[in-house]
Amino acid sequence: MNIGTAPREKVAGLLRLFRFELPFAAGVCVVLGSLLALGQLPTMAELALGFFSVFFISAAALILNDYFDIESDRINAPERPLPAGLVTEREVVWLALGVTLLGLSLSYLLGLAVLLIATVVWIVGFLYNWRFKRTGLPGNLMVSFSVGMTFIYGGVVVGQPFVPIVWFFAVLALLINLGEEIAADAMDVAGDRQAHSRSLAIRLGSENALRISGLIFRGVVVISILPFVFGWLNWVYFWPILLMDGVILYATARLLDAGLAHRRIYIRWIYLSATAALLVIILMELFRGSV
Repeated sequence: MNIGTAPREKVAGLLRLFRFELPFAAGVCVVLGSLLALGQLPTMAELALGFFSVFFISAAALILNDYFDIESDRINAPERPLPAGLVTEREVVWLALGVTLLGLSLSYLLGLAVLLIATVVWIVGFLYNWRFKRTGLPGNLMVSFSVGMTFIYGGVVVGQPFVPIVWFFAVLALLINLGEEIAADAMDVAGDRQAHSRSLAIRLGSENALRISGLIFRGVVVISILPFVFGWLNWVYFWPILLMDGVILYATARLLDAGLAHRRIYIRWIYLSATAALLVIILMELFRGSV
């Protein structure tokens, strides 16, 4: 235990390692994947186990991220629990192990295929944190792959992994996350350079990296119409997608404005708008299934 760290502060530090909004969003993706794949309400057991298994697998990756990123966080995010001294490295490792076992155990209750995907996603997350975070684009793709797999995971939970709309949302989530990863790297150049990262922002310059990120976000807006064109999704769901697209376009324009300070907040806008759109679609799907 860190000398001078009160128990309440330590517990708060350990909880902050979860970054709850990110595992929550991963769980939301699983739930929506299950709903869209099945075309009706799954069982409550499938919904709950699918959500919480991925919640904890995602949380484990984020906890390990703090462990492996302690040196760069001393520069980029000194307020994080580990560089701030609220928790120890040993405590972080034990927490990550416990959360991992919990997530894998819950996925096992859904079947071996679900456990296999959960294990693959966890391994990708571990390898990213351990070796590939500093590789730049390959590392960005690894994280984005894991995000996209949450929808496929949802399909596998209900035994329907090959429904086109599920794969579309998997690709959409992958692209949104890839744009966010590249944009975030553009904001973390100082610490990443210290950590010998080969991010696109370091190799090409922050503004060029943001332009690449902007192209990805605009591509997301363009392809977001495809489910309606191909009849994979009812037009009633067009409105939450349209609102998400509007926020993405606005936030992208702000990210590309080199004269603005504190542009990181617009990455969060994009993430929150996508999460909100998914939640609205889930609520609409639940309402349709209950009438």
